[in-house]
Amino acid sequence: MAKTAKTDRQAKIDAIRNKQKGAERRRGFVIVGVCVVIALLIVGSAWWVSGLPLSPQWFAERKFQKLNLDEIGASAADCQKVETKPATGSAEHIPTGTPVPYKDSPPAFGPHWNEPGVAPASIDRHLYAEGDRPELESLVHNLEHGYTILWYDDTIAGDDEAMSQLDAIAGKFTDDQNFRNKFIAAPWTSDDGDAFPDGQHVALTHWSAGGGGDAAEDSQVGVWQYCSDVSGAALEDFMIKYPYTDSPEPGAA
Repeated sequence: MAKTAKTDRQAKIDAIRNKQKGAERRRGFVIVGVCVVIALLIVGSAWWVSGLPLSPQWFAERKFQKLNLDEIGASAADCQKVETKPATGSAEHIPTGTPVPYKDSPPAFGPHWNEPGVAPASIDRHLYAEGDRPELESLVHNLEHGYTILWYDDTIAGDDEAMSQLDAIAGKFTDDQNFRNKFIAAPWTSDDGDAFPDGQHVALTHWSAGGGGDAAEDSQVGVWQYCSDVSGAALEDFMIKYPYTDSPEPGAA
């Protein structure tokens, strides 16, 4: 009888202990859950205050932040050989609003507008969409000042991954006090002119003074390189070979 009573008592004690342990685990889960919610609220509030968008695109772009320029996008092998042709139009300014029938798609040189705040486009903007892009006549003035312009067609514009890559590339040129960051990515549409060569959806352009810093017009050339996809590696190679200093007016912003 004594042994049976002792066994029953132990069973009751064990049951009480197990109940207490279960309650403690539940309290632990509640505490952890509350902490997670508070942490999310704090982080969410910080995002809200900073104005950062909580969007799929924002998360997609984060993966590019630690990459070097030449690690973003496709290989440079996805691009064609560089093309050049004699350039004209240096210092040839025409009234703002006057359209210029550029023969090349896209243009790398030619007559252009010249109006403060309009042409050339501001140095503090590096990526444009179709709805806010400066006119071609403004961007050609940027080319005269040594900019490299990456033009992208509708195929790239409709590809979220490619646009995230372009946004990441533009983010590599944020030091606007450094003229080596004279870079703009801009859309090229059917309203602007002919399509790029078959299978090519990106074009790099530069207005070269001839490779030696000589701004004499008879030595100037327009430079093009077409790519089938966005390539930070090709862009880096292009801008090293054709820096802003190799342009008719490199000292202007």
